[in-house]
Amino acid sequence: MEKLESDVKKKIRITKIQKAILQTISSAGVLSVALVAPNALKMLKLFNLDKINKNKKERSLNQSRIRLKEKGLIEYDSKGFAYLTLLGQKYLRRIERIDFKIKKPKKWDGKWRILIFDISERKKRLRDQIRITLNEIGFIKLQNSVWVYPYDCEDLITLLKADMGIGREVVYIIADKIENDHYLRAYFKLTD
Repeated sequence: MEKLESDVKKKIRITKIQKAILQTISSAGVLSVALVAPNALKMLKLFNLDKINKNKKERSLNQSRIRLKEKGLIEYDSKGFAYLTLLGQKYLRRIERIDFKIKKPKKWDGKWRILIFDISERKKRLRDQIRITLNEIGFIKLQNSVWVYPYDCEDLITLLKADMGIGREVVYIIADKIENDHYLRAYFKLTD
């Protein structure tokens, strides 16, 4: 179980680093390879990733840039300037939309939002991306492929389904009660 959690945390960190690189390139239009690293390093502060030691940060940035190039999300021109491809622009828009936080109402309505997904083993990457996204949003895992959140998030789940091209594999449920939900209430700091 600990390996899964550390793997998910690593993927979240990698996604945040890639997002920092893409946003840095996007904001500049095109950016010299020499400038990508220092500007992306500054962006890491926004994601609380600036506490990693300097060598590890630079290595992570370089690995992320290589992965982004391999995925076709960034390209380099003849002068060594990086720019986002159309696919990179689309990917950045998608992760920025998914990355927003759900507005929490002042008072909880007493209903649980449950998300259940059943995605085949051959789509493991998609399954992992859904888990990472749900974790970033603030969902808590109830069981494998069963996640819980206390606030209305239907619009976000609809967007998630559309962006990831999933439909029937994901079920959104609104429930009045979950057995032994005291630890969930404590986790989300909820009162009736």
